[in-house]
Order: sequence, then structure tokens, then C-alpha cells
Amino acid sequence: MSADQRAVRTGIADDVCRTAYAQAGGPETGVALVAVGGYGRGELAPYSDLDVVLVHDDGVEVGTVATDVWYPLWDSGFKIDHAVRTFSQMISAADADVRVALGLLDIRHLAGDSNLTLRLRTTVLAGWRRTARERLGAVHSLVAKRHETVGELAHASVPDLKESAGGLRDATVMRALVASWLVDVPHADLERGRRGLLDVRDHLHEITGRSGDRIAPEAWAPLAEELGLENAEAAQRHVRMLGRRVAHLSRLTWHRAEAVLDTKARRGPRRPHLTPLAPGVAESGGEVVLDGKVAPADDALLLLRAAAEAAERGLLLSPVSAARLVAECPPLPTPWPAQARELLVRLLASGRGLLGVWETMEETGALDQVLPEWEEIRLLPHASAIHRFTVDRHVVETCIEAARLIRRVARPDLLMVAALLHDIGKGQTLDHSVAGEQMIGPITARMGFDADDRATLATLVRWHLLLSETATTRDPDDPVTQEDVAAKVGSRLTLSLLTALTEADALAASAKAWSTWRAQLVQSLAARVDRVLATRPEPEVEEGLPTLAVPDDLLAGRSTVHFDVVAGESGPTVTVIAPDRVGLLADVSAVLTLQKAGVRRARVWSQGEWGVSVWDVTHDSLDAALLRRRFDLVVAGEGGVDRLKPAAGDVLEPTVQVRPEASRRATVLEVRAGDRTGLLHTVLSAVASRGMTVRSAHVDTVGPQAVDVFYLCELGADALRDERAAEAAHAVRRALAGEVEREVERAR
Repeated sequence: MSADQRAVRTGIADDVCRTAYAQAGGPETGVALVAVGGYGRGELAPYSDLDVVLVHDDGVEVGTVATDVWYPLWDSGFKIDHAVRTFSQMISAADADVRVALGLLDIRHLAGDSNLTLRLRTTVLAGWRRTARERLGAVHSLVAKRHETVGELAHASVPDLKESAGGLRDATVMRALVASWLVDVPHADLERGRRGLLDVRDHLHEITGRSGDRIAPEAWAPLAEELGLENAEAAQRHVRMLGRRVAHLSRLTWHRAEAVLDTKARRGPRRPHLTPLAPGVAESGGEVVLDGKVAPADDALLLLRAAAEAAERGLLLSPVSAARLVAECPPLPTPWPAQARELLVRLLASGRGLLGVWETMEETGALDQVLPEWEEIRLLPHASAIHRFTVDRHVVETCIEAARLIRRVARPDLLMVAALLHDIGKGQTLDHSVAGEQMIGPITARMGFDADDRATLATLVRWHLLLSETATTRDPDDPVTQEDVAAKVGSRLTLSLLTALTEADALAASAKAWSTWRAQLVQSLAARVDRVLATRPEPEVEEGLPTLAVPDDLLAGRSTVHFDVVAGESGPTVTVIAPDRVGLLADVSAVLTLQKAGVRRARVWSQGEWGVSVWDVTHDSLDAALLRRRFDLVVAGEGGVDRLKPAAGDVLEPTVQVRPEASRRATVLEVRAGDRTGLLHTVLSAVASRGMTVRSAHVDTVGPQAVDVFYLCELGADALRDERAAEAAHAVRRALAGEVEREVERAR
């Protein structure tokens, strides 16, 4: 009924305007009274202003007509925003100010010369279409600034129905983009969202008795009654769902508009161009789409793979492709395979790229397949005023903040999953930390985490407020306080994860939640608890390594290296045996890099005079004979090793640390860096250039981060001296900073 009521209100206002114009003796030619803005679109709310302009041809005098029109309108009780302009002034204003141009696209005739109104509308529209390519940048800047200032309708604590991201202003801008003929939008979806927001605004005006677009907390309950919904929370979810949909359409429309402009600027081909990204996934026009080589029905991981690639690269996950994946991909097996967990962690740790991809997954139903428990917190408002977002958006922001902290922890996968699930219990009636701990077991078991990891994640969710609450309410110097926290946390690994989660959670809530004072208190408490946990020595554990049979051709000296490739569900495993020497691992890693085989994990050890390594890699197919030939070329200096450089794109600073407490028989060097092509070869070449051997190595890719641990020894001896250990760390740091060629040259 609200649309009908808006039509009635608009009709009444039109009659008042026409009567006023007639009574003022307004001429029938050369002068016209027009409506613009919301009134021009016929979208009057109960307390809306009437935006009207008296337009006249250049050279036509209007005399007292304007004043004679405005007074009756004021007397009628309407609030009016009025102006008098010549035809030329209207066109000049539209040309000079993009905001004026957008407003004039909704011109509607009220009274006077209808041909003048038609000419004005036609001229403004033609000018907009002619100059849209040059002006869209300015429009987008205005939109982005407004979003940054006002926030999102779907997630802001006090949303603005008009100015928020996903509000009525965005819907109007999208109509203007469509009018430019550069891009289209899903009209039915946009209209449903726009009309739904207009209905809410009508009710808001009636409830408050005044014009306004911001929904104060006390307005939700009466809004629920007007909308026929159960309670205030239901009203919030309804309104925020409308805003989320409009915001999604707005981002999608802007992305495609920019892609069109970029294509025209480069004068590239109009036909789609696919750039392969990963199995089954490609990039086209700034969107991640399906490449047509893999059927979704045959690949349960395709949805997560497409989402991770899009988020990491800052691309749009095509809603069409995502919807197809939701419809056709088989459900993930229970428990998830390791590769599914890795893809989820890559997605969560992608930084700001996560936001748009997560939104597309929301809109297409993909999240319901990956994490059905998400429904518990979807668009759920926070009870605490310190939070600037709804619970679901707060969780996404926590993941974004946690992604900046993964270098601080040994298990970034556990940090990112804890960030995702730390508030999952907020939809329950229990204390959300207790409820979350109860929910975490089944979720993480389904994801395939082992019992130890499930227990760690449960601890993180149960006590994710422990450090901040204890630091601000208890004496951190009191041994009882320290022992209490240590007992709840249990290990130094869990403490480091909890410290990072605490910071990410607070930063995602609001700036006030992580002040310098609070940060210092939490970090001071964590340091004291860490010292307590450090007094509980853990036994030195170096993974037990098998003894492999050395092939006869190696024993007889007929071959210099043995490669064995065994296919697996997540990719092949490559076993390499060769006479042990300085630089052997660097050469093997170079072979795999040159074959474009990404290393997911590796185990390396010395077996008497033999160097043994086992590599789990990502590659469609590898041939052992080809790897042997490539190895011989690398050893001979002819394999293209000089072209290997660390790939760019790691936005976080790599960390290289010597861990003297980790072993008495070797020097343990721990390297954490963004997973990238050539990383392992870079590190191993730097170590080899110093004449050091790798007694064993443990290489893992945990989500987006490589966590590599090397047990270094002097040739024919045990652990490095302190100065040699520092030399190794400095060499690796320099190599990761880009001095690769220099390190390789030194090795030669």
C-alpha cells in the first residue's frame, strides 16, 4: 500500500503546484514548473520537501510569477526547496556539477510549457550520456566518500536509509548509471530493494512525525509493528537485508562500469578474454569466473577455490558463476579434505579483498553451503554500543584485522578460523562465549581439524575476551592473576593466538576498543603469562623421520639423483634421494619451481651420506624422468635458475628468527612469509651461499603463509656458532628483501 500512498501524496502535491501556477498567471509557453529529485521520481514520504524549479527560456521574463507561485505552496503546509533558473543556467549547472546533473535526470513536468520541460529533460539526458565516461570517476569518488562517512545500511549501528551504502541515494545513482547506457543492473532486484526502503522511510516519518532518514534505536520496535514483523530484531534484519542487497548491486554495477571504461580506454577487444588463475577458475573483465574446463559437479572445492582466488587478487567473484557453483557443486565431504581447509584459510586471510567476495557469497547462498551456522548471526545487531557493525560484519572485519597479524603466530590457520567463529554463539540465549565453545566442536570436526586443533579453537572461542577483561579488571603483576590466565590458556601457542585474536576483535569493534592504553595492558598481561608458561618446559621434539631404501642405480653410481612421483587426492608427492651436499635442497626446489609445482609442504632430512626430501606439491601432472633431466640442467647451471626471483605481492614483512631453545644439536631457523613462487629456493640458496647444510627441514603452507623451519649445521659438524646463526638469518632476510641475484652469485 505504501507505493499507492506515495502516488496519492505526489498527486496531491502536483495539484497544489498546478493550482498555484495557474493562480499566479504562469504562461503556457516559455516557462515551466518542474519537479526534481525525489519529488520528480514521485517518491514523496509523509514529511518530504517539494523540490521544484521554475524554468524559463533565455530572454523570457517571469516577473512576479515565481513569488506568486511560492507563497501558495508555503501556505499549503508543504516544505519547499525552490529555485528560478533559465534554460541555459540549468544546462550550465548540470555541466559544471555532477551532483546537479544527477538530480536533473529525474525532471518531471508540473505546469506551464511541457515542450520546454521535454527539451530540458532531453538535453540534460543527452549531455549526461555524452559525458558519462569522463564524469563517472567524479561520481564514484562522491559515492565512496559518502560511504566512508556514513557507513553501511546493512551493518551501521544507526543506519541512514538515504545516505548509507546500500541506501536510497545509491539506488538513484544506479539509475543514473543505467541512463548512461554504459552498464545495466538487475532491474527487478533493484526495484524490490528500492521500494522496500521507501516503504520503511514512509513508516519512519509517520512514527517520528518529521522528515528524517536515520533510524534511531528506539524506532525499531514501532517499525516492526508498522511492517507487520515480530519484534525489533526482525525489523532490523528486514531493513538491513534490503540495504545489503542494494549495496551488493551498487558494488557490482560500479565494478562493471569501471571495467567497461577500462576496456574502452585500452581499445581492447570486446570479446571476453579469460586469464587462467587456478584449476577451473579464470579472470575476465576484473571478475573471477569459471573457465569451462572443469564441470562444477565434478569438483566440490571449486566454490572455495574461486572465492579464495577472487579475494586474494582483489577481484569480484562473479555472482553468476557463484550462483552456478552453489547450484551445481556437490557438497563438501565430511570431514573436509585438507585442501578445503587451506582454501578457506586463504579466503579468510585475504585482507580487504574478503569483504566483497563474502558479500557475493552471502547474496548467492554460498555461505549457507560452507558454514550453515552463519544464519545464527546474519545481520544480528550488537547489544553493545561500542560495536560499530552488526555481528556478522564485525566477524568479517575481525578476519580482515587478523590477516595483518598472521606473522605473529605459528598457526595462522587457527587464528583465521577463530576470528571467523569467535562470535558464532551470539545468536544463542547463553553467554555467547560458552555457546560458541559448544558449537565449535561440530563445526571444526566437519572442517576436518584434528582433536588437538579442535581443542585449541574451542579454547580461543571460549576465552576470546579473557585477556582484555583481565587486563582491565585485575592486577597483571599478581601471580594469582597470571596463573589463572595460564591455566585457562594452557600453552604458549594458544596464548599467542589469543593475543592476536584479542587485538583483531577489538580493532574490528571500534577505535575506542583498542586504545593505546588498552593495547599496552593486554600486551603486558600476555607477556607475563607467557613467562609463566615458559617455565613449564616442553620436550624438544624433532619429527621422527623414516629410513627410505636407496635405489640400486644410486648405490651403483649409475645415477646422481632419484625422483619418484606418486599421485594423491590433493596433488602429487615427490620423493627425492641424492648424495647429500651443500645446495642440494636449493637445486631440488629450483626444479620444482621451474616446473611450476607449488610446494604445500615438505620434509627434508639426512640419511647417512644421502639427502632425502619428500614434497607435497600442487600440479596437474609431473613426470619423474622430466624432473631428473631438469635437475641435471640445474646442477650444470643451464636450467634457468638465474631467472628465479621471489614473486612480488607479499604485503606483510617476512619474519626470520633463530630459535636457540628449539634444538641442542642444530640451529633452528624459522621463516614466515607469504606463500609465493620461488620462496623456498630463495631461502635455501641464501643458506647454501654461506656453506651451511640443512640437516632437516619442515616446510608448510598454512593458508596464505609459508611457515618453514630449517635445522642448520656446519658442514660435518653440529649447530652453528652464534655469529654464524646471525649470519644465516641476515642472509635470508636480504634474499627475501630482493637481493636474490647477489646471494646466488655468492653461492657460485
